[in-house]
Amino acid sequence: MRNDNRNYDYSQLPSEKRGEYEKVTDLLSPGNTVLDLACGNGRLMEMMIEEKQCDCKGIEISLSGVEICQQKGLQVIRGRIDETLPYADNEFDVAVCNVTIQMVMYPETLLSEMKRVSRRQIISFPNFAYFRNRIDMLINGRMPKKMLFGYQWYNTGHIHQLSLRDFEELLENVGGLRIARKRYVPIGFKIIDSLGNVFPGWFRKTIIIETVKD
Repeated sequence: MRNDNRNYDYSQLPSEKRGEYEKVTDLLSPGNTVLDLACGNGRLMEMMIEEKQCDCKGIEISLSGVEICQQKGLQVIRGRIDETLPYADNEFDVAVCNVTIQMVMYPETLLSEMKRVSRRQIISFPNFAYFRNRIDMLINGRMPKKMLFGYQWYNTGHIHQLSLRDFEELLENVGGLRIARKRYVPIGFKIIDSLGNVFPGWFRKTIIIETVKD
């Protein structure tokens, strides 16, 4: 059986560049102060520093992730992101949480804390309502595997799967935030990407949302 991804071991993955990193970085302004929540191996932080000259801090629960980040000279501490954060109100221009909101026990606390410590928030997540998942569920009658990235339902860290509509509902429940911009990671298939422009809830695999305080 393939190893599970609940322990977030970055020891064999010191660096990577994922499709959403560029989209997230493009939403930043030069010189922003940024808090990267669940920063992993720090690759996104490196891009924000190198490309936008941001002043970045990070939090990561994985010991291997923290060690890799600190070896790179990044300002990263170990801790959970879905509890009260050790930062002052509005300490940061932007708080970023990249494809992790579905992995925490208390997503509503995470979003509330992002709102508290930053003026803008950038949240990305895999869209569980992606059309291939819908088809998989309809035909096979089991947890769709497209968004489990090769894992099983019981050994994945993705414990709170969500769709675009689910996220919008969470925003309403937390309150005090509104969507400023949306970005999407193209899959590279022209027809699907074109459909995603019209029906993002069906045909966008990874969704990136920027919010601001009301």
